Amino acid sequence: MSADVDPALAEKAVAIHERLCAVYGCPIDYFQHLDPLSELVSTLLNHRTRNRQAKAAFEALREAFPSWEAVRDAPTPEVQDAIHGVNWPEQKAPRVQSVLRAITEERGELSLKFLADMPVRDARRWLERIPGIGPKTSAAVLSFSTLRKAALPVDSHHHRVAQRVGLIPRNMDVGPAHAALEALMPPEWDAQEVYDHHQVFMRLGQKTCHWRGPECGRCPILDLCPTGRATRVPPPRQADPRQGELRL
Repeated sequence: MSADVDPALAEKAVAIHERLCAVYGCPIDYFQHLDPLSELVSTLLNHRTRNRQAKAAFEALREAFPSWEAVRDAPTPEVQDAIHGVNWPEQKAPRVQSVLRAITEERGELSLKFLADMPVRDARRWLERIPGIGPKTSAAVLSFSTLRKAALPVDSHHHRVAQRVGLIPRNMDVGPAHAALEALMPPEWDAQEVYDHHQVFMRLGQKTCHWRGPECGRCPILDLCPTGRATRVPPPRQADPRQGELRL
């Protein structure tokens, strides 16, 4: 643990983790098994897009092109057409291609398998040097892909819960929150425990700690949440069945 980390805050983060793991059942199975390059493309497509739409776009892209090299070298309108179901395909198509080109220029080939031999911090630093890859994307590639590294992604749900329980300041953006929340995790945690940590925070945000109308009355960590204890909320409402879940 860094000397700058409040031990009481780190202890609270672990207590919340353990409480939520008891609710959601850790260890949690990985939701997919993509190689790191495929996970990178999937994550880029998923930005601010529902899981179902992003998955469909990813599958359409793989069906339309025989390889990621072919996606990299294709006319951009063809890539955009393949991923038309995501939000802002006109932005994501050139971004995906520019990221693929940057990797090729850096490595001489289009592959991220070499990241398996790098420490997490170095691997994230390498990825984030590429325009279009931020901390959430780099962590997702290392954690969610078959690399299975101990990197912590922070999506909007995770971020919201962390703010409300007081692990990070209410004015801290998602980007800086990655380093702040990583610093609270025990250094001995392995990749599965780090993945579980993200998943349980995300699930609480999806299922209970909603952006609007949080169901504090049925929150399993209400006693650890200053926001929930200070808020007087109405009885739990029924979840809207039309709403999907965001992965990142």
